[in-house]
Amino acid sequence: MITFGRIWKTREVRNGLLFVLAMIVVFRVAAHVPVPGIDASALPSLFQGNQFLGLLNLFSGGTLESFSLMALGVGPYITASIIFQLLGMIFPKIEELQKEEQGRQKITQWTRQLTVPLAILQGYSMILLFTQQTGASLFTASDVWTKILAVGSMTAGTVFLMWLGELMSEKKVGNGISLLIFAGIVAGLPTFVSQAIAVYDRSQLLTVIVFVALALLTVVAIVFVNEAQRVIPIQYARQVRGARLAGAVTSRLPLKLNMGGVIPIIFAVSIVLFPTTVAQFFLNARTPFVRDVSMWIVQAFQNQLVYGIVFAVLVFAFTFFYASVVFNPTTVSQNLQKQGGFVPGIRPGTPTAEYLERVMNRILPAGAVFLAAIAVLPIVVQAWTGNPSLVVGGTSILIVVSVVIDCIKQIEAQLSMHEYEM
Repeated sequence: MITFGRIWKTREVRNGLLFVLAMIVVFRVAAHVPVPGIDASALPSLFQGNQFLGLLNLFSGGTLESFSLMALGVGPYITASIIFQLLGMIFPKIEELQKEEQGRQKITQWTRQLTVPLAILQGYSMILLFTQQTGASLFTASDVWTKILAVGSMTAGTVFLMWLGELMSEKKVGNGISLLIFAGIVAGLPTFVSQAIAVYDRSQLLTVIVFVALALLTVVAIVFVNEAQRVIPIQYARQVRGARLAGAVTSRLPLKLNMGGVIPIIFAVSIVLFPTTVAQFFLNARTPFVRDVSMWIVQAFQNQLVYGIVFAVLVFAFTFFYASVVFNPTTVSQNLQKQGGFVPGIRPGTPTAEYLERVMNRILPAGAVFLAAIAVLPIVVQAWTGNPSLVVGGTSILIVVSVVIDCIKQIEAQLSMHEYEM
């Protein structure tokens, strides 16, 4: 168990935490700097009861509602990362680069470069989307240079967040990108509480009690699923070490029920934005068919039912995709065989790989269904309560819990390593 005293006495961990906290403060200060030329007075009303726009606001750290310089958040960077992970499954050369340290550095550089055009595309699309929703111009001046300045400012904000996230990750007290999203969610908590109190009615006392109980139950369920794992015993055969015969060693291979954590939801968010982003550019097309299809796509994703179904399906699919990226049964079985390890009762090599794949196929559906349910939980709760302020943000809670657990584990690892070195 981590104690504050141990963290404070360990210089590396203490300095890392202080640096991360300082970067979060910088992020929250920058999040209140508005985009030049934007009249954002009409925007807050758009986010009331709209899960699609609310999700965009969530992953931008609450900056989209005020249309600040950080309005795009780290979404373009995450999308660029997904693109290269998908390309790695298609092109063998990219897959080989992902296995080497220098290759991973090169892919990281390409990801940064791809983030810029994606941010420009998403920034301009966001302006078109909000202009359509408000029915009026978002700008105090309608000239082209004002729009160029706005898109450029949001792109610079995304690049700045990408840089902050990478700096935070280097301190090994948590994933920087996840910490930025976490900070945005926590920063929005006071606003959520004040809105809930403002619309409080004594006749809804039972609803509020059930809401609080459901929120606590959601936290417990997320912690339970995140920590749940299937443990596979591993036996290492006796080995000759010098003049001695080393005895057999028993170990274990844990397979987590929720292997992807919050990553599948983050991936799904980036993909679910893509159709609407592209459709924005064709709303004023000269061809009636293209214009009608674009309008249909935009309206369809604003429908809570359609959005919920698509989002849940994407989360379910990305759970399997990300598990295949981080855990390869064939590679694991080969590594075990090289080290003289085997699963009791299972022959090394191909049979072990088939066994591991069979186990993964049994536990992954449960984790995928859980993540999909968490993703659509706000829609269900809002439909039940009829109050847009009383919404259990399943995705928000999942991100907060996952980030906290990840930070605790990374800090514990650093403290253990420090004690071992001493």
